[in-house]
Amino acid sequence: MGWIGKLIGGAIGLGLGGPLGLIAGVAFGNLFDRASQYTTSTKTEAYQQQFSPEQQSQMVFFIGAFSMLARIATVDGRLVPEEQAKINEFIDKDLKLDAQSKAAAMRVFNAALSGSGTFRQFATQFHQNFRHEPAILELMIDIFYRVAISDGDFSSSEEALIREAAAIFGISAALFESIKQRYVGSAKNSVQAYAVLGLQTNASVDDIKRAYRKLSVEFHPDTIASKGLPEEFTVFATEKFREIQQAYDTLKKERTIK
Repeated sequence: MGWIGKLIGGAIGLGLGGPLGLIAGVAFGNLFDRASQYTTSTKTEAYQQQFSPEQQSQMVFFIGAFSMLARIATVDGRLVPEEQAKINEFIDKDLKLDAQSKAAAMRVFNAALSGSGTFRQFATQFHQNFRHEPAILELMIDIFYRVAISDGDFSSSEEALIREAAAIFGISAALFESIKQRYVGSAKNSVQAYAVLGLQTNASVDDIKRAYRKLSVEFHPDTIASKGLPEEFTVFATEKFREIQQAYDTLKKERTIK
């Protein structure tokens, strides 16, 4: 994750701006003593020179994701050991972050725990940066659910925050319910397959084909990678892409689609 190796102290927060910039400043602002050498104007200039547009997108995704996860983990009032454990598991087993990226993730997570900014503010800034990338926004909701249910205790407070994010991201109620069903819905294969494709069970064959083609393009790993998603998070795109293929195969057999 190239942007992590290019941190220039407080300039990261200044360049990012908004509530996520404040979290970034708390998380990384004291990494380098040389940050004090910069004036406000030269910090901005240094930021612009140091970070490419792709790295800026990666930074927003990374900082936004772990800031929002910090709020979800403490929505019931405090961070309990089980919540901390599932965040660690998400970082180690799902993302497989290297040591440097893991340290950065925990810096952001801990900064968000103690810093200012609400979940709504974090989600709003995240949406502002990815409003033209619906697949990335949907992927974020998917990540929220995966982490929220990982300890087997999915609370109404956690779901309320995830619903709030979905509303801010402009995700329809139907699509939100289809994402939810992947984790807490029906176990029946065909019903789940419709949910994965964002369809009702009475969808026509043409609807199924159109949904499959659209999602296959949106969630192809190469497509997601081209949007500036940190490479560690493309594992979710790969799994989602595989899930889409499996769902379509299930419905092809059930509906004899050729």
